[in-house]
Amino acid sequence: MAVQRREKGSAISRALEIIESVSRAERPLSPADLALQLGIPKPSVHRILQQLESEGYLQTNMRGLLVPADRLHNIALGVLYASRFKALRQAILKRLTAEVGETCGIAIPDGTEMIYYDRVQTNWPLQVHLPIGSRTPIWCTASGKLYLSSLENDRRHRLIHNLPLEKRARNTLTEPDELESALLAIAETERGLDNEEFIDGMVAFAVPIKDKEGRLFACLFAHAPILRKSLDELLEYEPLLRKAALELGELIVDDQSN
Repeated sequence: MAVQRREKGSAISRALEIIESVSRAERPLSPADLALQLGIPKPSVHRILQQLESEGYLQTNMRGLLVPADRLHNIALGVLYASRFKALRQAILKRLTAEVGETCGIAIPDGTEMIYYDRVQTNWPLQVHLPIGSRTPIWCTASGKLYLSSLENDRRHRLIHNLPLEKRARNTLTEPDELESALLAIAETERGLDNEEFIDGMVAFAVPIKDKEGRLFACLFAHAPILRKSLDELLEYEPLLRKAALELGELIVDDQSN
């Protein structure tokens, strides 16, 4: 019985190591990559991967490489949202929203979409209502464009040329070259812009929230109806968003190290 328990524990540990490697990888991994990286025999890797895929934790993309699946995304979001720092995160967002006078929130990348992970709305009668959990396209939102700008050049180029680039509002960039040029400018400033590209009558900008490796982990955004603030007027609050993003990033580092 002791041998069976060790074997079971070993299988569980290997499955968790595979999940951790896939979730932290900067590019999708192959089964061979995992076997080499983790020192697990290839037959064992394939057997564990079949189980993780059938249970909805991992999935393969069009190139046969491994990426997180819905169940793993849901677990990650649940852990983050139930974090012991939830109250402090909300306090930072509430303070920022009061200072800016417009809705501020956090968006997390998920494939070709951004998930509205958390936000605090203003009390103005006129506002854009995007509830927590909303999914928005990456090519025409401030947070999405900021995320795209953070990707390696080759990966970003391939992704842009495979996105639908549907026209969502009057100023949506629908040509790949035009979008790529805008993203290069965003990469230099680390500031995503949405000038009525997602919703007519709404402007927004976003700054990065970085993890302990200095990588973009999430985006902190502010948006407003243009009847109340132009994009230039909204950008006057950039120093406040930068400060809040740094505070939120420090929470993430603390949470990852405990």
